Amino acid sequence: MQDIRYKSRRGFTMVELVVTIIVTVVLVPVIGVLLIGGHRAWSNTYTSANKKIKQDAQAVMLKFGSMGRMSNRFSYKIYNINGSSYTEAKPQGTGQEVVSGDAVEFRYWDVGLDAEDSQGLMEVTKTATAYALFYIEGDKLMLDRGPYPPGAVPVDGGDKNTNSVTTTVLAENVSFDPDAGAFSHTVVNGAGQGAVRINITLTDPETGESIEVMTATLMRNMWPR
Repeated sequence: MQDIRYKSRRGFTMVELVVTIIVTVVLVPVIGVLLIGGHRAWSNTYTSANKKIKQDAQAVMLKFGSMGRMSNRFSYKIYNINGSSYTEAKPQGTGQEVVSGDAVEFRYWDVGLDAEDSQGLMEVTKTATAYALFYIEGDKLMLDRGPYPPGAVPVDGGDKNTNSVTTTVLAENVSFDPDAGAFSHTVVNGAGQGAVRINITLTDPETGESIEVMTATLMRNMWPR
């Protein structure tokens, strides 16, 4: 009886090679589409999260909140602006009322309490050592910081102080409802309650996308008691 032995063959048959080529041709574009789609989605997410109006909105809320919390509850003012002249925004009657304006001046202490000079720092007439003025100028939200006294605006109103002042542009393309005001607080029997609100809208000039920045800061420091 004849002994028939089969030797194993190495390599691919033509059919296997054709199938492999077909599968490769089909999968490569699919993988490419998935990679491109994933990159595009990541890029869109990154761009959306890092848009200038979003960065400006975060910066405004952080700066406004931090400056308010460190300020004197008994020594802040909200102003209306007419040209370059500032006038304190006051309630129209008695009782509880919401008063709004175009600017707010916070007053705070920017020095620590020195044990050797605490009497000078804690005297009743020293209600603050520095001020921060948030105000709308055209379509920009501005911040002035300077020593107090003299303060940002004279007691009787008028042009704001510009001596020894550091000015920062916090946000651009800013708008607000003139009826509601950019800044507001609640007044009870003529006295502010120490919670100041900001309500502005930031708009991307290229896309028209808008973000409403609406937050409040509560002043915790009270001096003199």
